Amino acid sequence: MKYPGLYGSADGASNTSQRTFLNLVRAEYAFLIVASFLSLDLWQNRSYYLVYAGVFLCSMGVLVYRSITKPEQDWYQARALAESVKTLTWRFAMRAEPFDDAVAADARTDFRNQLAAILRSNRHIGHAMVSPDSAAPQTTEDMVRIRELPLEERKSLYLDKRIADQRKWYEKKSADNKASAKKWMMVGIGAYSLGFLFILFRIIDPAMPGWPTEPLIVVASTLIGWTQIKKFNELASAYALTAHEIGLTEGLITDADTELKFSAAVNEAELAFSREHTQWVARQNS
Repeated sequence: MKYPGLYGSADGASNTSQRTFLNLVRAEYAFLIVASFLSLDLWQNRSYYLVYAGVFLCSMGVLVYRSITKPEQDWYQARALAESVKTLTWRFAMRAEPFDDAVAADARTDFRNQLAAILRSNRHIGHAMVSPDSAAPQTTEDMVRIRELPLEERKSLYLDKRIADQRKWYEKKSADNKASAKKWMMVGIGAYSLGFLFILFRIIDPAMPGWPTEPLIVVASTLIGWTQIKKFNELASAYALTAHEIGLTEGLITDADTELKFSAAVNEAELAFSREHTQWVARQNS
């Protein structure tokens, strides 16, 4: 289904802001790791220390820039906006509350009013949403065409393109985050173990030339910081629970044999998606 132009703008803004934020974090950590190796005083000359100072200054500059621009805030808020528009779109196309025939005298007008209200409440991220999608229609032909389908066809489409698609996405993200948590934990353990080994060598022979323990400590610290930013374990658990919750709503959709029951079932499913999006934004801001 073709989504409104507002969804495309918000989705693009979220993806761009996410890449910007994560790239800034990577750059900051990379500069810190390089600075930690330069702190070993490998050479004794002015040029060496100028490079050392420059790298350290770059790391601080990235930190200051990220703190001022706060791209993560645009990422979280644009994603929440995009998912809110997607939820409204599916409600409209499925004739579900608040766009069901029993309530909405003019569903298109009500949909446009809902979009306008969402846009007004998110004007503060307008600078991040400049894209060609701003000229795209807000009530697409697909939305109207699907809305006119018989109940059984709408049910089949919703089960396949919304419920099954979202469930697969959450299951995949849960598995990916679980695997990433394990991978980064093993890398962190490796860095700590190597640093501990270097310290043991110095205990055995204190006269032994210095080993790069300090850079390993910085590497281990950046790994901890990265896992905290990405929240792999927390997201793996949250996504798995949401996938199960979506599975429960699937039965409600399948059993709905009237427009009223189908509207209530879609409402329940979309509330499940909305809860996850709200909790996701809260987790990212915590």
